[in-house]
Amino acid sequence: MSDGSDATNVMLFGQEESLHQQVLASFPLCDMTKEDLTQNPQFCKLLAALTQHVDKTGLTVPLKTELEKVEQKLQNQKRQWLRSESLYRGLQEMIQDHCVRKHQATDPPDQNTFYETLQRCLLVAKGVRQLDPSSTTNQDQPLVLGLTPQQVMELMPAKTNVQRMKPVLLGQLEKHLKEKCLSLLSYYQPEWEKESESLKTNKLLHVSVQLGKEKKEAETLKETCRENTVLLQRQTQLYLSELIKCIHLLQSVILDHKLKVQTDLDRKKLDYFEGKCELVLQKIKTEMVKLQLDTYTTDTISAHRKIREKLELELKSSKEEQQAAEVKLSSFKILGGEFEVLANEYCRLRQEIDIRKWALKELSHYKKK
Repeated sequence: MSDGSDATNVMLFGQEESLHQQVLASFPLCDMTKEDLTQNPQFCKLLAALTQHVDKTGLTVPLKTELEKVEQKLQNQKRQWLRSESLYRGLQEMIQDHCVRKHQATDPPDQNTFYETLQRCLLVAKGVRQLDPSSTTNQDQPLVLGLTPQQVMELMPAKTNVQRMKPVLLGQLEKHLKEKCLSLLSYYQPEWEKESESLKTNKLLHVSVQLGKEKKEAETLKETCRENTVLLQRQTQLYLSELIKCIHLLQSVILDHKLKVQTDLDRKKLDYFEGKCELVLQKIKTEMVKLQLDTYTTDTISAHRKIREKLELELKSSKEEQQAAEVKLSSFKILGGEFEVLANEYCRLRQEIDIRKWALKELSHYKKK
C-alpha cells in the first residue's frame, strides 16, 4: 500500500513540475517563480487555463489575429510609401549629381534640358501635393499664398520637353538605382567589390534574401537574449532568496555557538581572575610580613609587647573607673533636680578653690623671688 501511494505522489509531483514549467514558459514577461506557483496552486491552474486563450505577450487569440492584420496593412502602406520615397530621393540625387557635374565639366544641351525639366516637374508635383487637400486634412483650411493646384500645374514645363524626358528617365533612373545597389553591395560585402559587374548583379539578386535571413536570425537572437534575461532575473532572485536563507541559518548557528563558547569563556575568565586575586592577596601578605621583619627587630618586638601589656592594663583600669563613675552618676541622677543644682554649685566652688590655690601658689612663688 505504501509503495502505491509513493508512486502516486511521484506522478502528481511530476505533473505539478511540468505544469509549473508550462506556465513559466507561457508567461515569460511575468515576474513569477516556481515557489509562487507552488504556494498558490489555484492561481497556477488559472494561468494554465489562460495559456489556451492568450499568447506569451498576453494578447488574446482574436486580438492577436486582428493585430497581425493591422500590422500587415501597416507594412503594405509603409512599403508603398518607401517605394515612392525611394523614387523621389533617387530623382533628387540624380539632379544633385548633375549639378555637381555641371560645375566640373560641360554637359550636352540635351542633358541640361532633361535635368531642368525633371527638376521642374518634381517641384510642381511637390507643390501640387502640398496644396491638394486630402481626407486627413481640413477641407476649409486657407490656401497657401492663395494658390490652387491648378495654378501650380500651369508652371509645368513644355509638353515636348516632358515627352522627350519620359523615355530617357527610366533608363537614367535604373542606372542610378543600380549604382546605388552596387555601392550597397560593396558596403555589405567589401570582398565582392573586385568582382565583375555581371557577378555583382547576380549576387545583388540574393542580397534581399540574405538580409531577410540575417534579420530573422537577429530577431531570434534578440528573443533568445530576452528569454535569457528573464531566466537570469529569475535565477538571480532564486539565488538571492537561497542566499538570504543561508545567511539566516549561518547567523543562527553562529549565535548558538557563540552563546555556548561565551559561557565557557566567561567561566574560564572567572577562574582566572579568582586565581589572580588570590595570588595578589598572598603577595600583599608576604610583603607586609617582609616589611615588618625589615622594620622591627626581636628586642623591639619584645618592648612593644611589654608596652602593649601595660597599655592594656591601664585601659582596663580606666574602663573600671569609667564604670564606677557611671554607677555613681546614675545613683546621683536618682536623687533628682535639687541634687543636680547642689552638684553644679559644688563643681563651681571646687573650680574657684582651684583657681585661688593657683593664684596663691603663683603669689607665693613671686614673693620668694
